[in-house]
Amino acid sequence: METEKEPQHKRRKRKSKKKKGFKIALAIILVLIIGVGVYAASIYSSVANTFNRTHEPLSREKSDKRSTQVSLESHDPISILLLGVDQRGADRGRSDSLMLLTVNPDKKAVKMVSIPRDTRTEIIGKGKVDKINHAYAFGGVDMSIETVESFLNIPIDYYIQVNMESFKDIVDAVGGVTVDNTLDFTSAGHHFEKGTLELNGENALKYARMRYEDPRGDFGRQLRQQQIIQAVINEGASLKSLTNYGTILDAIGNNVKTNLTFDDMKEIQANYKEASSNLEHIQIDGKGEKIDGIYYYEVPEAERSHISTVLKENLNLK
Repeated sequence: METEKEPQHKRRKRKSKKKKGFKIALAIILVLIIGVGVYAASIYSSVANTFNRTHEPLSREKSDKRSTQVSLESHDPISILLLGVDQRGADRGRSDSLMLLTVNPDKKAVKMVSIPRDTRTEIIGKGKVDKINHAYAFGGVDMSIETVESFLNIPIDYYIQVNMESFKDIVDAVGGVTVDNTLDFTSAGHHFEKGTLELNGENALKYARMRYEDPRGDFGRQLRQQQIIQAVINEGASLKSLTNYGTILDAIGNNVKTNLTFDDMKEIQANYKEASSNLEHIQIDGKGEKIDGIYYYEVPEAERSHISTVLKENLNLK
């Protein structure tokens, strides 16, 4: 049974709320670069080798919604699509979570939009209207990117894909995570009490995936996923991880794909990270409804246009 969307006035209070220190745009980057501050030869080599495993270019050279290719060396504003993919076994799976970020290093600003997985939109390249998370099942990363580009009418320059099923390996690699749970619930046979929780990889995945017992629905799940990613950053940045960087890199190399190269990551780490101190989380307002017995999240055209304008401004696009 689907839960109702939380009251609109409560969601508006959260809309555009600044989240200090929340560096989701650099989550994978910071964990991968851990311990490389001094650029010891052995660590540098290990990180470079990891990127060789994670690097997977798109089939296109640049977005059709850009006239020229972005340049990290010139500190151009960029957009990054984060995909948490629910992939199990040989099944390609679906994008369990979609987060789009626009990063402007000159303005020192990051705008982040979490896109509800049930959002009803045209699937570009498939010729049908469906849930936005189905784009990945139909055509992988490329179709997901083209569909999100069409939905928000902005270019997507880079992507980072994380296999959510195996994300537990990354959590275990950093020694588990600590989260502040605000909702008492049971998910997949495990009870999560309110308060501070210490979670291993398996329970962190259960915690992040829970959806139907949360009165906030998909929005509540998005917040828990963000909690887990932030906690991984905190653990990965701790001194204890310096002695375990090999395990961390192996976990990431096995579970992450991105079109960012090692040199791209170094440019972002050096010139874009300050923007994360001014992060604005923009929520997509809409309503849930059933069409032919299937639940969708409908986003009004005026809302899509407004969010598109905000993101374009942060990308210095007209």
